[in-house]
Amino acid sequence: MAEADNYLLGRTEAEVARLTRQIVTLASDSETQLDRIGIEPGENVVDLGCGPGGALHLLAERVGPNGSVLGIDRGDHFVELARRFVTAQGLPQVEVRAGDAYATGLPRASFDGVHMRLLLVNVPEPARIVREAVALVRPGGWVAGFEADYLPHCCDPPLPAWTRLLEAYSAYARMQGIDLSAGRHMHRLFREAGVTDIVVDAVVHVFSPDHERRMAPRNLIATARGRLVDAGLMTRTDLDRDIAALEEHLARPDVQVTSNMFFRLTGRVAAS
Repeated sequence: MAEADNYLLGRTEAEVARLTRQIVTLASDSETQLDRIGIEPGENVVDLGCGPGGALHLLAERVGPNGSVLGIDRGDHFVELARRFVTAQGLPQVEVRAGDAYATGLPRASFDGVHMRLLLVNVPEPARIVREAVALVRPGGWVAGFEADYLPHCCDPPLPAWTRLLEAYSAYARMQGIDLSAGRHMHRLFREAGVTDIVVDAVVHVFSPDHERRMAPRNLIATARGRLVDAGLMTRTDLDRDIAALEEHLARPDVQVTSNMFFRLTGRVAAS
């Protein structure tokens, strides 16, 4: 029997829009990580939790026309959107399938590498996904994880509405068994799964007044709005009031907005 879909933010149109924006806004950070791996043309790789597009085009660029990229996502709607994205980008070496990142059913030790971006921070039991990911990679192949940690996410001057909204979101995540600090723990999960040669770096951004990602906290909370209300963490009136206050605050050019931290891990599956 298939497990329930426990993706933290659901698969609404608002979440589709947020993830679609991420294809562009996170591309530069992902490119730096993928360049560090040294992916060879002709490699066959997997992208777990690819969403409506994710990093599929970046991986395809590196494996070239003679390689292959297999995108896996749990949501049928995300899979269809990812297939449209692949077609629009003209990427014949990319295939997208519906699948469960906990148990893909793919052959063991059969891929040159596996990639995931902002997957572990949105689902419970991340260690299971890491073990599945590592099992897919041939000895000597590579793994790459790109995960968030919400600890440094802040604005200055501070805003009580920001604090209330993020506290409600964090409480909702805990109720679902999801760790919003997955980024800082990711290295340990991969080590425990037998990955060697692990290298981790971290990226934090301070967003200019006109930067699209400046509104990321507002977009995140707006996506989760109904879930926060249904969980009894905020009333709809209070939530709408605080989102409006946050929008006004972030629109001020004198407010400094600092992103969450992104941890970028690369490593190798031990050679037999």
